[in-house]
Amino acid sequence: MFNKTNTLIITNNSKVLYKYKHKFDLEFIESDNMLSVLIKARDYIHKGYSLLTHPLSGSIKPNQTPYKSILLLNDNKSIDFDKLRLIENSIETFYKFINNNKVSNWNENIKADFKTVDLSLIDSCLKKYT
Repeated sequence: MFNKTNTLIITNNSKVLYKYKHKFDLEFIESDNMLSVLIKARDYIHKGYSLLTHPLSGSIKPNQTPYKSILLLNDNKSIDFDKLRLIENSIETFYKFINNNKVSNWNENIKADFKTVDLSLIDSCLKKYT
């Protein structure tokens, strides 16, 4: 079961922050760029955390949304090299999409919609496991 002591959410989405900051360990990254979230998740995987959500979930291309939340489990295991490869490949995919098409300068209403989509993805995952 997920709880505050073994679950970490890394996010740059303020809606996720406000909903889950008292329920789980949460690291909020002040950024309108999901790359910083991907890199921070990779850093935690290097420390032995397990990746519980796909870094590019939601069928939204990295150059379409600035927001991402990733769920990790602190299970004190050795590095899972398959999960490490997954996060590394996600970072490469981010660069590939960004090099081809920059992230749009969305207005605040559209940004709020992207935050809601990201929040719903984390909500779904947490409901599945709790």
